[in-house]
Amino acid sequence: MESAPLRPGHIVTFNAGSSSIKFAIYAMAAQPEPAFRGQIESIDLAPRLKIQDAANRLVADRQWARGTLDHAAAATVLLEAAADLIRGAPIAGVGHRVVHGGTSFAAPVRIDAAVLQTLEQLVPLAPLHQPHNLALIRAISASAPDLAQVACFDTSFHRTQPECAQLFALPPSFAEKGVRRYGFHGLSYEYVTQNLRARAPRLAAGRAIIAHLGNGASLCAVQAGKSLASTMGFTALDGLVMGTRCGAIDPGVLLYLMSECHMDAQRIEHLLYHESGLLGVSGISSDMRELRAAPAPSAKRAIALFTYRILREIGSMAAALGGIDGLVFTAGIGEHDADLRSAVCGSLFWLGLVLDEARNRRGEGRISADHSAVEAWVIPTDEEAMIAAHTAALIGMTAEPRA
Repeated sequence: MESAPLRPGHIVTFNAGSSSIKFAIYAMAAQPEPAFRGQIESIDLAPRLKIQDAANRLVADRQWARGTLDHAAAATVLLEAAADLIRGAPIAGVGHRVVHGGTSFAAPVRIDAAVLQTLEQLVPLAPLHQPHNLALIRAISASAPDLAQVACFDTSFHRTQPECAQLFALPPSFAEKGVRRYGFHGLSYEYVTQNLRARAPRLAAGRAIIAHLGNGASLCAVQAGKSLASTMGFTALDGLVMGTRCGAIDPGVLLYLMSECHMDAQRIEHLLYHESGLLGVSGISSDMRELRAAPAPSAKRAIALFTYRILREIGSMAAALGGIDGLVFTAGIGEHDADLRSAVCGSLFWLGLVLDEARNRRGEGRISADHSAVEAWVIPTDEEAMIAAHTAALIGMTAEPRA
C-alpha cells in the first residue's frame, strides 16, 4: 500500500474476541509502522497483559485476579499502556475490528452516535462478538471523548458478492430482516489481496482462493481483488471445520437436538461454537499443533475431517470462479502447518496445482512448482495493519491506502 503522510501521531488498533483483546500501536510515517503489539488474554479467567516492541522484546507483563477486568476496563488499561509506551506522544485515533457491519457498511467508517446506534442493532446477528466490540468503543468514548475512533468491518469486504451468493432460499421477508449470507474474515482477505498485487500481480488480477485457516477458518473466492463467494454465511459458524466450531451442518441436526435431545437455543449455541470442531471430534484439543503430536486415532480423525472439508469447499469456490489461477494460505494453521498445505495441494492436481515440497517446507512465499498451472502461496495476514491504514486515512493522517 502507498500513502502520503499528512500529520504525525500514533494509531492504536483493537481486535476484541470473546475472552481476549489484541492491540497494536502504530507510528505514522509514509504508512503505519508497528511500534508495539500485545494482548490481554483470559479476560474471563485470570487476565494477563503482554506487550512486545517491534523487535519482539517483552516490554510489559501484568496479571490481574479473576473477575477484576471486563472488556470495557481492559480497553482503558490498554489505552493507558499505549500512552505510557509512546511517552506522551499524541494518540491521533483508535481503529477497531468490528465483526458485523450488516448491509449498512461496505467500507470502514468513523464512529459517531448514529453509527454506534446502527452497530448496536446488529448485535443479534453476532451475539458472541459484537457486544465486545461495542464495549470497547463505549469505554474509549467515555474515557477519551475527543479521541477519533474508526470501525473496520469483517463483513464489508464481501459486499461485492453477487446477490445470489448472499441469499438463502427463504421467503424474502427474512432477508429484509437481515437473514442473509455476509461472510467474515474480511480484513484478513483485504490485506492478502493487497499484498498479492505487489508480490503476484498476475494472480491478483485473476481468480484466487484464499484460505484463512486458524482457530476460525474460512475460504474466499476472489476475482481481481473482489470477493465473489465465501464459506462463512449468516454467522462465523458456517463452512469449514474450525478449532471449536463445527462449520456447515444439516439444519435437521439442530431440529433433532431440540426435539430428541431437549436442548434449548443457548445449549445448542454453546455446543456448536465451543464444543465442536477439532476439539469436539478429537476430544483432545482445538490446537492443530497438539493434534499433530497426539498419537490418538481421534486426533488423526479430526485432522482428516478438517482437511476433507477444505478440499470440498475449494471445489465449491473454484466452481464460483469458473476455475482458479491460484491458492493462498494464511492465518495460523495456513501459515505454519506445512503438512496441511501438502495434503491440500497434493489433492488438487485436477486443478493443475503442482506443489514444490522444498518451498512448502520453507513456508512463506510461492510454494508451487514453476511449471504448475495454478500458483500456491503462503502469505502471512495482518488484520491490525489493515485497521491502522484505514483509520489513518479516515482521520486525515494519510491519503487513502491504495495498491
